[in-house]
Amino acid sequence: MSDVYAEKPWLKSYDRNVPPTLTYEDKTFAEQFRAVADRFPDKTALHYMGNKLTFGDLDRLSNRLARYFLKIGLKPDDVVGLHMPNIPAHYIGIIAVQKAGCVSTGLSPLLTPHEMEHHLTDSRAKVVITVDLLFDKVAEVSEKASFPTVIVASIFDFLLEKIPAAPVRPLLGKTVLNFMDAIEGMPDDRVAVKRTMDDTIFMMYTGGTTGQSRGAVLSQRSYMYNRQQLLTWCDFRTDDIALSAFPLFHIAGLTLGGVSMTNGITQICVPNPRDTHFMIQALKDLRPTFMTNVPTIYFELIKQPEFKALDMSGLKFCLSVAAPFPKEKIRELESIVGENKLIELYGMTESMVTCFNPRYGTKKPASIGIPMSDTEFKLIDPETGRIATLGEPGEICVRGPQIMKEYYMNPEETARTLRDGWIYTGDIATMDEDGYFYIVDRVKDMVIVSGFKVFTRELDDLLALHPDVEMAAAIGMPDPDRPGSERVAMAVVLKPGVEKSAAEQEKILNFLKENVAPYKVPKVIRFMDQLPLSGVGKILKRELRTIM
Repeated sequence: MSDVYAEKPWLKSYDRNVPPTLTYEDKTFAEQFRAVADRFPDKTALHYMGNKLTFGDLDRLSNRLARYFLKIGLKPDDVVGLHMPNIPAHYIGIIAVQKAGCVSTGLSPLLTPHEMEHHLTDSRAKVVITVDLLFDKVAEVSEKASFPTVIVASIFDFLLEKIPAAPVRPLLGKTVLNFMDAIEGMPDDRVAVKRTMDDTIFMMYTGGTTGQSRGAVLSQRSYMYNRQQLLTWCDFRTDDIALSAFPLFHIAGLTLGGVSMTNGITQICVPNPRDTHFMIQALKDLRPTFMTNVPTIYFELIKQPEFKALDMSGLKFCLSVAAPFPKEKIRELESIVGENKLIELYGMTESMVTCFNPRYGTKKPASIGIPMSDTEFKLIDPETGRIATLGEPGEICVRGPQIMKEYYMNPEETARTLRDGWIYTGDIATMDEDGYFYIVDRVKDMVIVSGFKVFTRELDDLLALHPDVEMAAAIGMPDPDRPGSERVAMAVVLKPGVEKSAAEQEKILNFLKENVAPYKVPKVIRFMDQLPLSGVGKILKRELRTIM
């Protein structure tokens, strides 16, 4: 059997400006940011609620914070936890950590106390930078996690109108101080702790097979090489302005944020990733050249009359990641922002961005696109281990310079996920004759019904077409009538004004029966007011299973 993936059919669909192989510059994050700050000291780096910070400002302020890190004894590779929304302190923190030779890890505000304790303990974090509104979450785990220092920022820091930060209380055995006090009086001369391309840059936590999250260790090389891949693929320019709702504690937000900071791209801070009215105002006032969101945020935007009325002539493209984008929704969005402007892509914490629809060339709806420069894909049958044939579903395996080094202090999970240089992603996909990939499901979300494979993504996408359905998600549940087997269950959020009734349930059931094989038809349909979503708007099927 020929290996169709080794032939790389996707290369024929590359944009003219994108070569199959790139030449990479071995500069660390701190070195590249320094070059940008020297080149654009007076250029706006951040728009934040009516105020501006230049690249020179970020350089000076991050120097001060890096000096503080060194003052309290942080050493190379020590970990700093960043527990903030997208406010200036978060960007400054990312840069300062790199200048001090340390490693940052993002902490989602949605973490439970148990999850945060595990994250901070497993990473051996020495410092946590949080925001006053989230301080209690850090305080709740302070006695169980051993981080010695807490720095507390405020959403009002760096605003022209000075509003006092919320008071923070002492924590037993910890040094607690405000962010502005930490940098006050620190010298702002350059800090340059030597780092190599093999050193760790970020440690980003992601879900594990055992339930505990795992720290994906990313090197300077993997991150900065992915930066070069993205700059080339998206044809980013230094006069671009980015509007992203992705939080910096998420790998997608960190990737875009870092690429922007190290390339002189202006960014608009979005403190609340679900505040669509804020984004609409930013689109109107600041005229970003591109924006990045998950599909659910785009869905909310296109409902707003104010969004539909905007002048989108200056918007070059819209990036969408983390979840599928239904075809009819693409048409609806592009009727507002402009034809051919939505670009879907694919990545994960362990590999960052790996697959992308072309910026200028053919974009195939519902496809995650084609592998980027120097990136290889293959599909493997998760049950047999053989290479999937053309059009046959298989688990995505990725190899390229952007993949992680390992899971931190977790050789078992590393060996399970990283094999012979390939990341086994856990995502099921197909590939067409042009080399475009289409996500079918997660391996763990695939349901086996009487020996048949049911890809829940197919049902999710199908119900998105139903006129009464706002959002839907299919999951597998144990079949009480067949021990060891599963049945399909469907959680459905109806559109406003549609009544939750037995008649509506029957209507949806008949719709599914008309469009899928009998073994795929859900045995359970439950109406819900909302589905559990991650901080970036992704449906959490693991949580859904616990409440169904």
